[in-house]
Amino acid sequence: MASNMNSPAEYALALLNKARDDAYVVRALAADAAAPDWIVGFHAQQAVEKAIKCVLTKHAIEVPRTHNLAMLIELLRVDDLPLPPDAADPVRLTPYGTALRYDDGLGGIEPALERTWVTGVVSRLIDWAADALAA
Repeated sequence: MASNMNSPAEYALALLNKARDDAYVVRALAADAAAPDWIVGFHAQQAVEKAIKCVLTKHAIEVPRTHNLAMLIELLRVDDLPLPPDAADPVRLTPYGTALRYDDGLGGIEPALERTWVTGVVSRLIDWAADALAA
């Protein structure tokens, strides 16, 4: 937990706010055909990662330093916490938080990013995290 935060709830709220910031960038860039898919995907992955970490933090679960969305979702499952909507879908964003940030990510081959899908996933995960935080 960040040292300037007084409680898991405060840190969880800070994570949710950062996730919302990333979601804003996703929506803005997804509407711009000139924006590269990798940067839209990166911010989508970041939004989803922070949303999941928000819920884990709220429940005082130690959050590892990872961008692996499957691992974070598994932590929810292990602790019997509600899973995000379509829990397998966000996992598809993991490469955008790691390998695809760099030129050699997939040997120069970048999968096409369906922008309507990605904005929907991000929106659903933010809503899920906000509901979990309010509960």
